[in-house]
Amino acid sequence: MFKRIDLEKREDLLAPYAKKSKDSKGRLHKEPEHPYRSCYQRDRDRVIYSTAFRRLEYKTQVFVNHEGDHYRTRLTHTLEVAQIAKSIARALQLNEDLVEAIALAHDLGHTPFGHSGEDALREIMKDYGGFDHNTQGLRVVDLLEERYPEFPGLNLSYEVREGVIKHSTAYDLPRPSLPFEATASPLLEIQVVDVADEIAYDNHDLDDGIASRLIKEEDLKKVPLWEKEVKAIRKIYPHLKDEVRKYQIIRSLINAQITDILTQTDSNIKRHKIRKVSDVTKLPIRLVTFSKPMEELRKPMRAFLQKNLYQHYRVVRMSNKAHRFITELFNVYSDKPEQLPPSTHDRLKKEDKHQVVCDYIAGMTDRYALDEYKKFFEPYERV
Repeated sequence: MFKRIDLEKREDLLAPYAKKSKDSKGRLHKEPEHPYRSCYQRDRDRVIYSTAFRRLEYKTQVFVNHEGDHYRTRLTHTLEVAQIAKSIARALQLNEDLVEAIALAHDLGHTPFGHSGEDALREIMKDYGGFDHNTQGLRVVDLLEERYPEFPGLNLSYEVREGVIKHSTAYDLPRPSLPFEATASPLLEIQVVDVADEIAYDNHDLDDGIASRLIKEEDLKKVPLWEKEVKAIRKIYPHLKDEVRKYQIIRSLINAQITDILTQTDSNIKRHKIRKVSDVTKLPIRLVTFSKPMEELRKPMRAFLQKNLYQHYRVVRMSNKAHRFITELFNVYSDKPEQLPPSTHDRLKKEDKHQVVCDYIAGMTDRYALDEYKKFFEPYERV
């Protein structure tokens, strides 16, 4: 029988700069170790069974939930990030369990309606401590989840919590606070999740954009990275159905970027003579990166998505509606907090009203936020 101590010994086979579970900085609240699972495996399981994780199924990625059944949600995006991140971690001999736990937790603080919901709460909360989904994610796992009698939150390990607060991409700017060192570079496992998020975000939004017909494939001929993979797929499979061909192109795009990450990161690790975890955290630059040629190839694709998908008039309309829903709900709850459900209202005895309302709205799914909006603003809707 394989016990925790055996799992920890097996981690000795990982790269010397991988973060081992036996070297974890521990949890906020002391707990006995599990006999059969490492601390990062327990963290992964706690995230999966959390309420916040289940809610991701009905939170927007780009398209609001009722727009269609096959578009990605925050949950499917999270699972795709975890899959990509684990593939990269495995090849680099990093700690897959830690990477998986961070990947599954990285979006727990996201609001309903995607980035437009986050923008609305950031604007509303600017004079009350601010808002970003990394900090909110840490609040979720440290305070807001209620599952254990001994402590609030999920009591995750320091490293997973650090992965949540230091999550950084072109769309996410971390603002870590104590006890997390703002100047220390993230663990390689955290860096892997960040690049996996970017790969999943760009390529799967491209997939959804084409499926929604907001993006036309002929317009993508101007994007070198897309056209390169199109030619490669057509050469191998000249007579594919459109849907299969699109899937193969997206698949090939993801594979090309993962391969580039692996090659460049391995080169970076060797060039900087990385031998242990502290070598990573003391280095002022990131090691898990794309090569410069790949970065140049990715820029036109990201610019294309910004112009043709995120700024498409239908997406902008959805975003503006969402911003209005969030703002008006916040004002209603703030003006008369008695309208909050009892469990949330009870927190007002000890916590700031604006933070309580912010937590409540940030935890909503798209569907629940829309239902609440109808109850408040449609006169014939039951309350």
